[in-house]
Amino acid sequence: MRVSTTRIAFASFIGTAIEFFDFYIYGMAAALVIGPVFFPEADAAAQSLNAFLTFGLAFLARPLGAILFGHFGDRVGRKTTLVASLLVMGVSTTLIGLLPGYAVLGSWAPILLCSLRFCQGIGLGGEWGGAALLATENAPAGRRGWFGMFPQLGPPVGFLLATTSFLWLSYLLTDEEFRAWGWRIPFVASSILVMLGLYVRVTLAETPLFAKALQRHAVSRLPLLELLRQHLTSLLLGALAMVVCYALFYISTVFALNYGITTLGIPRSQFLGMLCVAVLFMAAATPLSAWAADRFGRRPVLLTASACALLSGFVMAPMLGSGDPIKITAFLSMQLFLMGASFAPMGAWLPELFPIQVRYSGAGAAYNLGGILGASFAPFIAQKLVVGGGLPWVGAYVSIAAAVSLAAVLSMGETRDRDF
Repeated sequence: MRVSTTRIAFASFIGTAIEFFDFYIYGMAAALVIGPVFFPEADAAAQSLNAFLTFGLAFLARPLGAILFGHFGDRVGRKTTLVASLLVMGVSTTLIGLLPGYAVLGSWAPILLCSLRFCQGIGLGGEWGGAALLATENAPAGRRGWFGMFPQLGPPVGFLLATTSFLWLSYLLTDEEFRAWGWRIPFVASSILVMLGLYVRVTLAETPLFAKALQRHAVSRLPLLELLRQHLTSLLLGALAMVVCYALFYISTVFALNYGITTLGIPRSQFLGMLCVAVLFMAAATPLSAWAADRFGRRPVLLTASACALLSGFVMAPMLGSGDPIKITAFLSMQLFLMGASFAPMGAWLPELFPIQVRYSGAGAAYNLGGILGASFAPFIAQKLVVGGGLPWVGAYVSIAAAVSLAAVLSMGETRDRDF
């Protein structure tokens, strides 16, 4: 049993790490080069806004991916669906790395970029729900929070890999080489990681809970319809609870990276190094929060993390706007620590909101609907806010997102002891 659960935990972790690596390298490229490469020459602010809009496009696709893959995950099985979602994401990412820019394709360049970005979102939309179920439906009694943490470790590890790859390129290449072709290397190299993830997942068995449901013919013919008819409240509140996770992360990474380089004048390599330090705090918070969620319950941990995130918005302007690398690193570390603390319990909490016949669809849809509300256009909105009112307005945006999640969790009951 120990060998089996360890292998399953690793499989749920490695898949999300690979998929989020793919997703994050696009976010960093959007902050650094996507605008000049794929959009016509204009002022730098317009190119940044266009790049951030393409970044947000994938979040609009993610609920569709959750619905599509959730249908087959609840009808056919978790394993096959997870393999397909990883393949869609990997192929899309590799093709982005090979796509010529505006200088070669003209207006077709942004059109094809948006299409591939949309496919990225479809793949990632089907990934997380299946990975969370793979872990939690195999978890020993009383340890769903801990096992649900392993998919949640994928994002910080994927982000760390993405950041270090761009940091490595910034040391090896000149700015001209990086803009011309260097940024494409992580996109193409991700195909190697995808093959590793596919190998790990193809060798898995179906989760025992879903295998029993198939034997009893206890599967839904139309999981989405059943979800909307019987579990709409859980779906909406679960999505609102996710808002703070997304807002904390993407404001502290994609927006902060762009702001630090273009407005504060911090060298790209230095700011990427600061983000590498900060994401370690997110990785450290993840197992601590998962342990606390099993020990004290999901609800107290989520309430505490959301309340702290609400207060953190008030220190954005004095810390991020200071220009002091130490203060900025401390701020980024605090934000990502809170992100890890609020994100870790979601690996168990969202699946626990739904019965097995709609669990893949429900958990995945709530997770990705939260992405639309909390992250899809967060860098874009933050960019508009900082231009119109300065960093205090962006800090207020973070606090409002945290207040929304706080209210959603307050409206929900504890799920730790629910029968799976």
